[in-house]
Amino acid sequence: MHVILETPRLTLRQFTQDDVDNLTSLNSDPEVMRYINGGQPTPRETIQAEIIPFHLAVYERLDRLGTWAAESRATGEFLGWFHFRPGPDGDVTNIDLGYRLRRAAWHQGYATEGSSALITRGFTDLRVERVFAHTLTVNAASRHVLEKCGLRLVRATPFEAGNPFEGSEHGEVEYALTRPEWERLGEPAG
Repeated sequence: MHVILETPRLTLRQFTQDDVDNLTSLNSDPEVMRYINGGQPTPRETIQAEIIPFHLAVYERLDRLGTWAAESRATGEFLGWFHFRPGPDGDVTNIDLGYRLRRAAWHQGYATEGSSALITRGFTDLRVERVFAHTLTVNAASRHVLEKCGLRLVRATPFEAGNPFEGSEHGEVEYALTRPEWERLGEPAG
């Protein structure tokens, strides 16, 4: 197991082929997938043949960027994942932040804790200049997490990422935080 980062309550580690069932369970919960694709599960075969191999390939190409399994430090329980990956055109200074957590891990501060730790690592160790994130306009919980992490609303855009579903008609929002803004804030939330 290759650990990428630890926080007071989380271990972020590289995915392995053994995570197929963890991701299948996560992506089968309609509430978890509600703001991703309207609640549709991701087939196990897709996770095994496409998603896990994609994550594994990223680890070989990029230093400390990608998507990581998140586990409870106390119990080792799989809680979900966080990503911190290059933005458009593979720009490693403009980083896309995201996460997906099991419903049992919601409203416990894990999303803020993991996101804040990745943001701090990006600005202190990885020469990141800007961190951004997208979510649906109606996803108030994720918007709150991004704000607690110091990101600010940059713009709203129409939803264009596939088939429309309930809530997508309101579009999506982009939040961002630059290195100078982060430095002025000190370390937000966490």
